[in-house]
Amino acid sequence: MAINVFVLCGGKSVEHEVSLISAMGIINSLDREKYIVTPIYIDKKGNWISLGVLNREITAGDELIAAVGENHLSALNELLNIVRSKDKTVVFPALHGTFGEDGTVQGLLEMLDIPYVGNGVMSSAIAMDKATAKDLFTHNGIQQCDYIVFNKREWIEKQNEIIKRIEEHLGYPCFVKPARLGSSVGINRAADSIELLNAIGKAFWFDDKIVVEKEVIGREMQISVIGNDYPKASVVGEFIQERQFMDYKAKYLDGKLIQVIEANITESTSKKMRETALRAFEILNCNGLARIDFFVCEGEQFLVNEVNTMPGFTKLSMTPALWEKTDGTTYSELVDKLIEYAFEQFDKKSALKYDRS
Repeated sequence: MAINVFVLCGGKSVEHEVSLISAMGIINSLDREKYIVTPIYIDKKGNWISLGVLNREITAGDELIAAVGENHLSALNELLNIVRSKDKTVVFPALHGTFGEDGTVQGLLEMLDIPYVGNGVMSSAIAMDKATAKDLFTHNGIQQCDYIVFNKREWIEKQNEIIKRIEEHLGYPCFVKPARLGSSVGINRAADSIELLNAIGKAFWFDDKIVVEKEVIGREMQISVIGNDYPKASVVGEFIQERQFMDYKAKYLDGKLIQVIEANITESTSKKMRETALRAFEILNCNGLARIDFFVCEGEQFLVNEVNTMPGFTKLSMTPALWEKTDGTTYSELVDKLIEYAFEQFDKKSALKYDRS
């Protein structure tokens, strides 16, 4: 019997457009002999719109955009009716950033008792909050770049004190980031106090909590981890880029990033990085998949940058490319594995008792 796969895309996020491109790749990779594929487009106002069963290949992410109409109220009902029918069903939340990768959608699916691909509520929420994740990694001895965290209330009340802390403990240049955002949105480099004030003002457009990090001179490398109780790490990959850091445009629009897989590092460093990636995955209680980003500095000293619990699945994305180089897993096979992990995790949670009877 074919498995119903509902692919969620779009969403109330600044990463809305990236989600559409990821969803396009996922949808096109699903074998229609094995899966009945139904995209659900979530517009920027949060309306859920079912596109119905889709049997054709799509050629652009924009084809997944749907206007609010009679079917927007029935999207969740359609999903729930199939679940109630006992047909095998899974949701693939191809959503990035706020209201998609932060545990909110995961919480809804948990309440509805529906299997879904990827990380659960807690790991999604913690990984999305860079400040909380960094504090947790610090507690567990994971090496990271130096950082300072503050919220909007603290900034209003103690602006001069915060600037002094940044200048004394981090120095210039530094990077200013919204705590809970992805795809490098809202991130700016500050080379002096004027640029710092401007960067902080822009970061507060996207979040009321900010992380400021010391600039690290190093190469940016990534490892993909997949699995549940027995996760495994891919080989190490890196991007060669023309820009100082990989902003949104560089990641998704320019097409100028060059993937190097495997990364040019020693076997010993690669082994240690993969072990650290697995450790980070376990510390955050991840399951399904995650991408762990690193800085590799002089002497091959490496630092964990961040963990992405629903990494991009575009044609420029590292996750599919890393697994193809690691063990020959194709894009379609990787999606199949992630769906298998979703059912495995759902069955594991379903076996737990939730009452005292």
